[in-house]
Amino acid sequence: MRAIDVLAPPGNAIPGPRKPAKKTSLTEKLIWTGVVLVLYLVMSDIPLYGISSSVSSAFAQLNAFRIIFASTNGTLMQLGIGPIVTAGLVMQILAGSKLIDIDLSSEDDRAKFTASQRFLTIVFALYESVAFILGGAFGSLTLLDKVLVLAQLLFASYVVMLMDELLQKGWGIGSGVSLFILAGVAESVVMDSISPVMISGGPLGSIPYLIYVIEKHMPVWTAFIRPEGSPDMTGFISMIAVTLLLVWLQGMSVEIPVAYEKARGLRSKVPLQFLYVSNVPILLALILFAQLLFFGERVMTIWNPNNSNPILNFIGTFNMTNPSNPIPTGGILYYFQAPTGLAMTASHPLEAIGNFALLVGFSVIFAYLWVEVSGMGAREQAEQMVESGLQIPGFRREANVIESRLKGPISALTLISGLVVGVIAGVADMLGALGTGMGILLAVGIVFQLYQQLVQEEFLEIYPGLERFLGKS
Repeated sequence: MRAIDVLAPPGNAIPGPRKPAKKTSLTEKLIWTGVVLVLYLVMSDIPLYGISSSVSSAFAQLNAFRIIFASTNGTLMQLGIGPIVTAGLVMQILAGSKLIDIDLSSEDDRAKFTASQRFLTIVFALYESVAFILGGAFGSLTLLDKVLVLAQLLFASYVVMLMDELLQKGWGIGSGVSLFILAGVAESVVMDSISPVMISGGPLGSIPYLIYVIEKHMPVWTAFIRPEGSPDMTGFISMIAVTLLLVWLQGMSVEIPVAYEKARGLRSKVPLQFLYVSNVPILLALILFAQLLFFGERVMTIWNPNNSNPILNFIGTFNMTNPSNPIPTGGILYYFQAPTGLAMTASHPLEAIGNFALLVGFSVIFAYLWVEVSGMGAREQAEQMVESGLQIPGFRREANVIESRLKGPISALTLISGLVVGVIAGVADMLGALGTGMGILLAVGIVFQLYQQLVQEEFLEIYPGLERFLGKS
């Protein structure tokens, strides 16, 4: 019996949305997408019942990672899309590395793959919920409160999973995961740009703070460098610059000349995107950082509360003034949190350099790993070209021959794209770019995908006969 046959039955027992019985119009898809987005925003504002409002300040050093998981501390969206993303990555890695025997071209196996991912999502939601509760993220709770919080987190994760599947099965545009990330990044950028809410030293938003500085006849440079990572004009300008850079990079590609054997050698070109691995490597790196930082804090709080163990101190030391929110002060874990803004980067240069090196290094490592396990390697691409009747002009139509010609460009693009996304994310964070470097990377990629899907949907509504040609009927 295959592993997928063991994972699928529990997933099938979990109720989920069905595909629409008839083709959904673009207007209907936009309505459903809007409903899902509103429901997500509402859940992000509903506090968890049974916990103190003080938990909003807990794990402050993990706030930069919350954009990745579209989570909001102390609310029903405490876990955000974390369980879904983790389950999806695990299934992709297992399938790509052939650790599970599955044929994704088979409709039955695709259904089992979805059911298995649904089951793993609930498993990871349970695991993360228990970790938060037992780790003290919600303070001291009674047994009843722990059960209530656990039930709320599991229910919220189930609803998020349903919303994601609803869009992916044809009721809406894109996926819930992408939509929630984009909403979180957009909200963060808007709030940090124009929020007039007063905090210590002036308005929160970078633009209102610039106006505040001018009105108070303060030095203009103070609007560009604010302490403690508060939004400033350097971050605002960096956000715009990084966005424009990514838009430009999205349009770059390396073209491989090919010929169609069945069309009498008709020649064309297959484009390989310059950002070949997209933002997946940096996403994996930051997910790893977030998990290690969170669980490292919990372990150190219990096993090394006084920073007295030299072996554990090598892993990480923490300021335990507030046990529910320990602050990393040394060790390896200290470099897993990125300083935000020029002021913090200048005051913590070793932390900034160490985090940047780790971020770029892991981005490159995960780039190579992802290409190998996701079917993007030279061998897999060569086999797909042979199956499609393509060949490289002047060479035999054999997988080994085509692989040898693709290996160089794909290896170079893997290295360069992993390096580029790591550098962009790291530099953007050091400059304090609004929305964080990772958030901007994700948002730009998601907007491009949504735009392409909207154009395709509109085109198919005008020319419905093309659905059969594209294999969508």
